[in-house]
Amino acid sequence: MKNYFFLLFLLFSVFGFSQKSKLDFKNIEKNLENSQSPYHYDKLIFKYKGYPKSLDSIEAQHLYYGRNFKNDKISTSDEAFKSLAEAFKTKNFEECIKQGKALYDKDPTNLDVLLILLRAYDDKKDAGNFSHHLSQLRLLTDAIKSSGDGKSEKTAYQVNSVGDEYILLNMLNIGQDYTRGSKPGKDGMFDIWKKDNNTIYIKVLYLDF
Repeated sequence: MKNYFFLLFLLFSVFGFSQKSKLDFKNIEKNLENSQSPYHYDKLIFKYKGYPKSLDSIEAQHLYYGRNFKNDKISTSDEAFKSLAEAFKTKNFEECIKQGKALYDKDPTNLDVLLILLRAYDDKKDAGNFSHHLSQLRLLTDAIKSSGDGKSEKTAYQVNSVGDEYILLNMLNIGQDYTRGSKPGKDGMFDIWKKDNNTIYIKVLYLDF
């Protein structure tokens, strides 16, 4: 799942123009759980599923980083996801859509699930569903881009998982010619990618409040 297909280039135009804003994870968690907050999870997920283009960058951050505080999210180690990945590997796109939709209903902001659904809908020439999920993917990856500029530990891009990190790397066109170093940090692990004079810092979050 590290080689993230054809459609990533579609994200570049949006990915490059994100406004940076400081993340406050405790506040995000509080807002998502507060039914009176405009950032309550149910309110945001309703907009996200219905019309993702209507969400702003702060709402996108709440949705993307809010996955850290959800107990029912899908992991790539789950049997259900492994089954979806196998269907994708064998190019059984009808099965990808069937299984992917079920996992999307449980974990709608899962980037791995969204990418597989996009590839399946592209194969089936389903422009409506493809466009809808692409808007969702752009929204969430833009939240990653707004987390930093990757130039230092202090301003590292922040991702929820290693899988999301590889999506980011593909979007930044960082490949096997880069070397990776890692070091622990507060609430996560820093991966430091280097090539010549270019260095990119990515923090994989391990939040535990």
